[in-house]
Amino acid sequence: MTATDTEIANESADLLAQLIRNECVNDGTPESGHESRSADLLAQYLGDTGLDLERYAARPGRENLVARIEGSDPSAPTLLLMGHTDVVPANPDGWRRDPFGGELVDGEIWGRGAVDMLNLTATMAVAFRALARSRFTPRGTLVYLAVADEENLGTWGAEHLLVRENDSVAADYVVTEAGGFQMPTARGPRLPVIVGEKGSYWCRITVRGTPGHASQPFRTDNALVTAAEIVKRLAEYRPPTQIHDTWRGFIEGVDFGPEWNAQLLDEARLAQFCEELPIGLARQAHACTHTTFAPTVIHGGTKTNVIPDSVAVEVDIRTLPGQRGIDIRAMLEDALGDLMSCTEITPFDENESTSSPADTPLWDAMGRVSSRLVEGSALVPFLTVGATDARFFRRSGSVAYGFGLFSRKLSFDDYASMFHGNDERVDLESLVLSTRLWDALARDVLA
Repeated sequence: MTATDTEIANESADLLAQLIRNECVNDGTPESGHESRSADLLAQYLGDTGLDLERYAARPGRENLVARIEGSDPSAPTLLLMGHTDVVPANPDGWRRDPFGGELVDGEIWGRGAVDMLNLTATMAVAFRALARSRFTPRGTLVYLAVADEENLGTWGAEHLLVRENDSVAADYVVTEAGGFQMPTARGPRLPVIVGEKGSYWCRITVRGTPGHASQPFRTDNALVTAAEIVKRLAEYRPPTQIHDTWRGFIEGVDFGPEWNAQLLDEARLAQFCEELPIGLARQAHACTHTTFAPTVIHGGTKTNVIPDSVAVEVDIRTLPGQRGIDIRAMLEDALGDLMSCTEITPFDENESTSSPADTPLWDAMGRVSSRLVEGSALVPFLTVGATDARFFRRSGSVAYGFGLFSRKLSFDDYASMFHGNDERVDLESLVLSTRLWDALARDVLA
C-alpha cells in the first residue's frame, strides 16, 4: 500500500466508527441484527472501485455483501476475507463510554464490536478498496465478504450463502476472526492463529413437576426447585482435562517456560493451575482443554401463587475435538445423576469441532507477511473456544483460519476480556497493522 500509516489509521478508524454506530445488534431473534445498515455503508464505501457488488438477504434486513476482484487464472486459488457486521448486545451501565458511540479517545476507538470483529471487517474493506483502486490484477481471485448473523448461529449469513449462493463465496482459503494478538516471549512475539474451534451442543433441559397452590409448598414437586439443583450440579461439574494436539502446539510454540509448560501440558495438574493464572489466560486455558457447561437461560412458572410444573434450562455446552453428542449425553448423565430421570434433554444446536491443518500455503504466506510487519514474530496454532463462521467453510472444504494483527498496547489478557465484555476498544496501530496485513497477504497468495 502506498498510503501512510496516518492515512490508513484515519480511514480505517472512520469506517470502524460508522460500523459501530450502525448498532447492528444481534440478540438471537430473526428480527434483530439489521445488518442491511452496514451493508449499505460498505456498498457506498466500495462503490468507487468500479467493481460489481453482490448483496444477498436471507430475510429482510439481514443482508450480506460480497465484492470480488477476479483473478486471471482459473486454476489459481481464491482467497476470501470475511468479516461479520453484527454485534452482541451491550449494557451501557457497565461501560465507561457509549458502547455505540464509536468515539476516538487517546488513540483508541471505543464501542461494541471494536474487537469482535468490526475492526477486521473495516480493515479488510480498506485494504480491498485500495487494491481495487490500484488496479490490482492477481492470478487468483480475491473476495471480500461482510456477513450477517455470525453472533447467533450463522443462519442468515454464512450458512445461507454456502447453501444458496455458493458460487459467490466458495474459496480455497478463508481468513476471518480472530487471532494475531501479540504474546511476548524471549524468542520474540508469538501470534496465535485460530486453526480450529470447539464444537457446540446447545441444549434445553426440561424439568417436569406437579402443579399446586404455592401457599402449601411442603412436600410439593416443584419443577423450579429441581431446576435450581440441576443448575447447581452443572456449575459444579468438572469434566476431565484433555491435552489435544492444537493445545500442545500452542504451548510449545509460545513456550511459557519449563515450570508453566509442564503444568499447562499435564492433564493431572492443568485445572488446578488455572486457578493461579491471570483471569483472561485462565479462562482460555481451561476452556481450550475442557468440555464446558454454562447454564445461561431459564424459563418456567405461570403465576406467583402456582407451583410450577415445567421449567426449561438452556445450557451452552462447548465440545472438544473428537467429541460427539453421545459423549456429551454421557457427561450430562454423570453431572445430573439421579435427576436425569425427571428431565428431558433436547439439543437445538449440535455441531462437531472443526479445524484446518497448519501446514498449508496460506499458513506459510501469513507467516511471511506477519514477520515483516511484526519483527521477530512467529505463528502458533490456537483453538478458539467460541464459534466463528469459519466452521461452515471448513466443512465445505476450505482451509480457514482466524487471524489479524494487533499491537502490544493492550495485553492478550485485555483483548480476551473484551470479547462480549465491557469497554471494548481497539487502538489505531492495530488498525494499521491489520490493513497492511490484508494487502500484503492478498499480494503474496494471489499475485
